[in-house]
Amino acid sequence: MATLIPLANVEPDMIEQLLDRAFGPDRHARTAYRIRGEAQWLEALSFAALDDEDMLVGTIQLWPVALTDKEGRAHPMIMVGPVAVLPEHQGGGYGKALMFAALDAVERSGGDAPALPLVMIGDAEYYGRFFGFSAEHTRGWHCPGPFDPARLLLRYANPAVLPDEGMLGPWQ
Repeated sequence: MATLIPLANVEPDMIEQLLDRAFGPDRHARTAYRIRGEAQWLEALSFAALDDEDMLVGTIQLWPVALTDKEGRAHPMIMVGPVAVLPEHQGGGYGKALMFAALDAVERSGGDAPALPLVMIGDAEYYGRFFGFSAEHTRGWHCPGPFDPARLLLRYANPAVLPDEGMLGPWQ
């Protein structure tokens, strides 16, 4: 059974080592890193998973980003990911537990206000089936770097209020 703790309670070096093992040392070249820019992850929404021996086996980070429309207006969003689990622990439910914890924290953080749109790069079938993400409303969106439009996903109760076109980038 996974134990979840705030990611802020984990040494930054340990987080980096886990991310390197999960995604490889060239992970910084990925488009998601370009979208986030130099932003800091959101501590209240980011978590770590520990195994039964209290060893770090997974992390999830959420980031402040924005979709800038054609008129230059920035629409704030939260970027989900990376969702990282050590290769030898993948398939053990750690990733799902981290996602559910982060989504719950997002919902609780909004109070009476609607939660910000959530965006991520991931497998549409998986993240759609379990967490309600879809690429349906992101077709006209762009990213700073190569990306597969089918993997640019959104979770939001009212996507009609978002621009049809825009560029994702860090929240300024």
